[in-house]
Amino acid sequence: MARIFDVIEYPNEMRDEIVHRFPETGIGDYRIGSQVIVRESQAAVFFRDGNALDVFGAGRHTIATANIPKLIDWIGKAFNDRTPFPAEVYFVSLKEFANEKWGTPQPIIVRNPGMGLGVALLQGFGTYSFQVKDPQQFVTQVVGAQGSYRTADIEERLKTMLLSKLQDALGETTAAKSVVDLIGLTEEIGAAVRAKAQDDFDALGIALKSFYIGNLKPSSKSAQELRDMGMLDMATYTQLQAADAMRDAAQNEGGGAGLTAGIGAGMGIGNIMGQALQGGFQNAAPGGGATGGAKMPDIMTPAEAAQFMKVTEADILEAINDKSLKAKKVGKAFRISKEALEAFMNS
Repeated sequence: MARIFDVIEYPNEMRDEIVHRFPETGIGDYRIGSQVIVRESQAAVFFRDGNALDVFGAGRHTIATANIPKLIDWIGKAFNDRTPFPAEVYFVSLKEFANEKWGTPQPIIVRNPGMGLGVALLQGFGTYSFQVKDPQQFVTQVVGAQGSYRTADIEERLKTMLLSKLQDALGETTAAKSVVDLIGLTEEIGAAVRAKAQDDFDALGIALKSFYIGNLKPSSKSAQELRDMGMLDMATYTQLQAADAMRDAAQNEGGGAGLTAGIGAGMGIGNIMGQALQGGFQNAAPGGGATGGAKMPDIMTPAEAAQFMKVTEADILEAINDKSLKAKKVGKAFRISKEALEAFMNS
């Protein structure tokens, strides 16, 4: 038999709890004359079998036919005027949940015409806040029959929505502004995200109160990481990998000289960058594979060597690891000389 409650309340600050079901498990029985106490910044929603009976605001309420006609009408029809009657009460926090964190797990690619590669990869982070504005809709659309629903239960859903709108806003902004200008427009971009996301938040019964961009900057991911994400073609990858090699060499004790010595084929940093930026992969076909008449570069990455061998990059790395193919390690990447690859092919 369900427990009969004469007083229904949830005296909790609900710091990170958005909704609390009363009772948390099972079904409670209530009767005419029971007291419903709703605190400031709370609303109480009566539910039965997924149907809302009534929503109570802050204050003390008595279940009676005189002041809650909708509830009593439902009881009369559904339970044949029986009292006590079974139902669930959901206490919903109406306060603003502030300082929720968001960040870009992967860089957002935007257009950057006339500068560098013509594209830029941006990463950012910041905060947002939200508030339940329709308790009944929020419980029905989001919470369901859960005993307790916290901010952690919805944060991924909200962040996904916000990042989608952020990417859209950045795309629209970079159509008219450069990335340099973009980084100085965080307030305008934040306002655009709020406007774009409001309808999606409304559909859940909540309001997006604020969206702040704490920082927006170019991505620090390496060329290999970006290539693994499928965000770079081979020509761009070759250019950025050469730049990565220069950066890594500069961090070594030998500086740039360490890179030159490590190549082992008499090529300096200037020649490497020259080859990369002059189209060391000009001869690549549009699909990324080498053409039949492509000239073999003097220095190659494992991916470039794999194209000339018509094997996978993994095959080339395996040959390097078992020392059947000679290669020099530059920073975190391998470089293969034309002579070494020809000797390997003829072995």
